[in-house]
Amino acid sequence: MKKNGHRLLTLAALLGTAAGVIHIANRFIDATSQLKDMLEQLHSKTYEWRFGRIHYTKQGQGSPLLLIHDIMPGASGYEWNAVEKQLATEHTVYTIDLLGCGRSEKPDITYTNFVFAQLLCDFAKNVIKEETDIIASGFSGSFAIMAYRNNSDYFRKIMLVNPPSLSSLKQAPCEDNKLFKHIIELPIFGTLIYHMVSARESISSLFMEKMFYNPFHVTDTLVDTYYEAAHKGGSSAKYLYSSYIGKYLNISINNAVASSDACIYIVSGEKESCYALISEEYQKLNSSIEVAAIPEAKHLPHLENPELFLEQVSIFM
Repeated sequence: MKKNGHRLLTLAALLGTAAGVIHIANRFIDATSQLKDMLEQLHSKTYEWRFGRIHYTKQGQGSPLLLIHDIMPGASGYEWNAVEKQLATEHTVYTIDLLGCGRSEKPDITYTNFVFAQLLCDFAKNVIKEETDIIASGFSGSFAIMAYRNNSDYFRKIMLVNPPSLSSLKQAPCEDNKLFKHIIELPIFGTLIYHMVSARESISSLFMEKMFYNPFHVTDTLVDTYYEAAHKGGSSAKYLYSSYIGKYLNISINNAVASSDACIYIVSGEKESCYALISEEYQKLNSSIEVAAIPEAKHLPHLENPELFLEQVSIFM
């Protein structure tokens, strides 16, 4: 009995020491990841929303255009860095950091598609204050579609850049998803997992393997900026990631796509996996949807091939 008690005390001490070391490592990562201050930007503004402060920029003159970035570790309005100045020559361009991303507040909540659709509606109503066109990247395309369904008075044309497949959006959280979400949200060990996922090396590999077609186009500045954004606000950044991995952002948008009378335009990187099949999914539901592919580009054509992307925007807008 004494030996068992001694072993338990030793194990508890080791676990406590390990937790302490991991906690210090987590704090160190949070602090050092922001030393380069890559996210500082002109035209910065803040919208006080019900769930937290929303960072955005406004520049240019003309018809309003709202740019919405994708959902991934380190995502922010910086995603539009290569095209927003050119777009601002003809539009009043609003570039938003979604709740839980970049320079916006990152509350400890379960993020859902409804939360982001409501954010877009409120932002259009209270900040833009007139009908706006939208360009939404990746998963955020589903937020734009649902925002239009919730209140079409605020939105006009919608451009979807490599939107998610309709079949993937139907996947509801299962028990494994819920468990993983809970693990990520643990104070010390969950934060460590998030830091591994959002490590600079992980972000660099993600861009080289999945985001860009040409890995030589992935710059240190790009990776450093995403790395900083992934850790802005400390460990609070993990809550959006846990909701995304847990599939809490998923919602079927089939009915919204089929019944939409908005002008919808899908732009994909030609090298993006399954882009043709995904575009076909949308067109089967709504034959008025137009599709274009940008050569020599993958998931983020507006970053990898901005000139050709701007050409497509000028055609659509």
